Amino acid sequence: MSRDQRNRGRRRLPATFRCRNCGLDVGTSAPGTAHRNHCPSCLWSLHVDDDVPGDRDADCAAAMEPVGVSARRNGEWALVHRCRGCRTVHLNRIAGDDNALALMQLAVRPLASAPFPLERLNQL
Repeated sequence: MSRDQRNRGRRRLPATFRCRNCGLDVGTSAPGTAHRNHCPSCLWSLHVDDDVPGDRDADCAAAMEPVGVSARRNGEWALVHRCRGCRTVHLNRIAGDDNALALMQLAVRPLASAPFPLERLNQL
């Protein structure tokens, strides 16, 4: 399937969007990814894609909260987003200009709020 055939039914978004969380005006082009739909500052996203990154087929269009990070087999990190509207979970590639501190805060969140008392580690 050619690129033109894949793009034929896709909706076009403007070259920028306003982050629904922090209000930053964000360009949709970004280093390291071809389909930016998240804010490089606070990492929140928009539910614009359905099955394929960049398809712009989602009807939901709700804000997507960054809830974690995932490491892919090649070592690349991906953001885990959960839609505030329909609760769908998506993985999105991080971009080269994403806020490194915000990414690290997401990565250590499970350690900061462990599901058991940390004192129990000494008993093992």
